[in-house]
Amino acid sequence: MSENKYLSIYNDLLSKIEKGIFKPGTKIPSENQLVEQYETSRETIRKALNLLSEHGYIQKIKGKGSIVLDVRKFDFPISGLISFKELAQKLGKPSRTIVEQLEIIKPDEALKKHLHVTAREDIWKVVRVREIEGERIILDKDFFNKKVVPFLSKDICERSIYEYLEKELQLKISFAKKEFFVEECTEEDRMYLHLKQYTHVVVVRNYVYLDDASLFQYTESRHRLDKFRFVDFARRIHLH
Repeated sequence: MSENKYLSIYNDLLSKIEKGIFKPGTKIPSENQLVEQYETSRETIRKALNLLSEHGYIQKIKGKGSIVLDVRKFDFPISGLISFKELAQKLGKPSRTIVEQLEIIKPDEALKKHLHVTAREDIWKVVRVREIEGERIILDKDFFNKKVVPFLSKDICERSIYEYLEKELQLKISFAKKEFFVEECTEEDRMYLHLKQYTHVVVVRNYVYLDDASLFQYTESRHRLDKFRFVDFARRIHLH
């Protein structure tokens, strides 16, 4: 009976979190209050709270109770190429791009391999922070071959680089190879992002090509772990 009871309490509390009755950042009722409310034992309440904690809905803080975590996630398409501006419009959430760095650099060894360039070539380096609903949750580091992209400005980088490349420069951006990793946060991540208690980020590395199959952009996009769900549509392929 107690097994069913703690699951019933878990589902009831979860429903209140998902409906916004218990809002992110606020405390849920104390163990004593929940014992009274559900007319059950402290052990049963603790089992329900532990399950909520394991599933990432609450953070139990010693001496302070249980804090509701923000579990809303933004869908980020794995396949296809989409700019942040297009993603923000699709989400319908208030968003902002902050340009932290815009400069021309010479590539180091790693960047030479990523962009297939020589040490003498000029590369645009653009570091931008993406803010959604007032939270800094994406750090984008873009590198463009200056032969292909001769000019960039802070204004262009704040609005949409892809919009500028496609409409003004008439470039035909065709496809990308993407790699996904989970990595420990760096000092740079901690400096630019609102990481809260998270110690890791989801890193997406993009190698972007024009329609003539020439590689012109390498991007490292670092996402706060709790804020994105990476989604794809897959169709079964018969090999014979």
